[in-house]
Amino acid sequence: MPTDIIMPQMGESIFEGTLTKWLKKPGDKVQRDEPLFEISTDKVDAEIPAPASGVLKEVKVKEGTTVQVNTVVGVIDGEGAAAAAQPSSPEPAKAAGAPSSASSNGPSRPPAPPQPQAQESDETETESAPAGSAQQGSNVTEISQGEGERVRSSPLVRKIAKENNVDLGHVPGTGMGGRITKEDILGFIQKYPAGAPHVPAQVPRPAAAPSAPVAQAAAAPAPPLPAPTPGEVVPMTKMRSIIAQRMAESKHTSAHVHTVFKVDMTRIVKLRDRERAKFEARNGVKLTYMPFIARAVVAGIKQMPIVNSSVEGDSIRYHKNINIGIAVALDWGLIVPVVKQAEERSFVGLQRAINDVAERARGKKLQPDEVQGGTFTITNPGIFGPQFGTPIIMQPQVAILGMGGLFKEPVVITDKDGNDLIAIRSIIRLTLGYDHRIIDGADADKFMVAVRNYLENWSEDIG
Repeated sequence: MPTDIIMPQMGESIFEGTLTKWLKKPGDKVQRDEPLFEISTDKVDAEIPAPASGVLKEVKVKEGTTVQVNTVVGVIDGEGAAAAAQPSSPEPAKAAGAPSSASSNGPSRPPAPPQPQAQESDETETESAPAGSAQQGSNVTEISQGEGERVRSSPLVRKIAKENNVDLGHVPGTGMGGRITKEDILGFIQKYPAGAPHVPAQVPRPAAAPSAPVAQAAAAPAPPLPAPTPGEVVPMTKMRSIIAQRMAESKHTSAHVHTVFKVDMTRIVKLRDRERAKFEARNGVKLTYMPFIARAVVAGIKQMPIVNSSVEGDSIRYHKNINIGIAVALDWGLIVPVVKQAEERSFVGLQRAINDVAERARGKKLQPDEVQGGTFTITNPGIFGPQFGTPIIMQPQVAILGMGGLFKEPVVITDKDGNDLIAIRSIIRLTLGYDHRIIDGADADKFMVAVRNYLENWSEDIG
C-alpha cells in the first residue's frame, strides 16, 4: 500500500522547510526509520526518516524547493517490501511500479555500510562520543521482550541493538519512563565488548569491538562544499543567511562589551592527563575540557545570576534553569544546540550531553527544541589556535563565554615562602561578552573571578 512522505513540522513556530537533498532515488529500497531526505528550516538542518519500508516510488518535490509543512514530497510503495520478504514463493509478484531489482526473484540490496565519523583531536571539546538521547523523541515506541514485559526505545536504539545482536531486555533504561536512550545502548555495548570474560551468560555479546557501534550510530559527516571560483558570486545557503541575520540583530540589540581573563588550567590539565583513560573506560565517553568550563560557568552563575538572564521590555527575567548553548562549527555553518538544566547534571552527565548534541549536530539529527531555550552560551574557537576572540551574544541571552587556545606559558608564581618564581603553566584565556544594558562591568568581572577560581582550584570528583 503506498505511503505518502510529508514535509514534517519541526516545531510549533515552523511552517515551511526546504528539501535540500534526497538520500534515495526513485526505485531504491528503503527501510522504515532510515534517513530518507534532508531538510533545512530557520531553526535547524535535519535528516528525515522514512515513514515506512518499501520502494521509493515517486519524488514529488525537487531538491532546493521550499514547501509548507504537511506537503506530500514523495511516495513509498509498500508492496515492494512485501514482495521482497517472500523468497519462498515460486512466482512472487513484482511490486507495483517498482523496478525488477526490488522484486523477490533478485537479491535484496543491502544497506550501505556505515562510514566512520571523521576523527578529531582529543583537544576538541565537541568531539563525537556515545551519549545522549535518540534522534527522534516522537518515534519512541514500546517493544515486547518476552513474558509480557515492555521496553520503550526509539528506532535508532533498536537499529543499534539489532546491528550488535543485543537484547534490549537486558539494557537498563535511564530515560523518562524507563526509555532506553542511545546513551544507554552504546554504554551497554561499551561495557560488554565481544569476548569479555565478565559478560554474564544471559547478556548477548555484540559482534563488533566497542568502537564500531559508535561509528555505526554516527552519521557520516557531510562532504565539504566545493571551493568557489575567484570572482564567482555564490548565493548564501539558508543557514548562512539566518546566521547573518541573527548576528546583525544581536549587534543592533545588545550593547556588547568584552572582558578577557587569563586562567591557569594546570591543575585540570594534569587531572585530565592522569584520569582520561580510566574515565573513558569507565563512562564510555572521551574526557574533554568543555565540561570543566561548563561546571565553572554554573558555579559562576550561582554567584552572579544576572549573567543568566534576559531582557523583556523594561524588565529583566532571571532564568530558573541554566540552559547552556554549546556552539558547534559545521562545514556548512554554525549551530548552537542547548544542554538543558545544566545545573542538575553531574560532571559525567554534562560530558555525555555535550558530546551527544555535538555529534547529532554534525549528523543533522537535532530537533528544533534542542537549539532553543538557551540562557547562556559557550563557544570554543580555541580549538583552532587563537589566543582569544570577542564572540557575539546569542539573543535573547545577555552573555556568552569564548574559550581561547590552551597554551604552555612562563608565569610568575609565588611559593609558600613568598618567593617569586618563573614556572611553565597551562594557560587559557576566557572572554566574556556581555550586554552592558543590564550587566555592569563589575558584575561581569565578579562572574569571571568566580569561574577562574573554580577552575584554578578544581576539587570536584569527575566520576
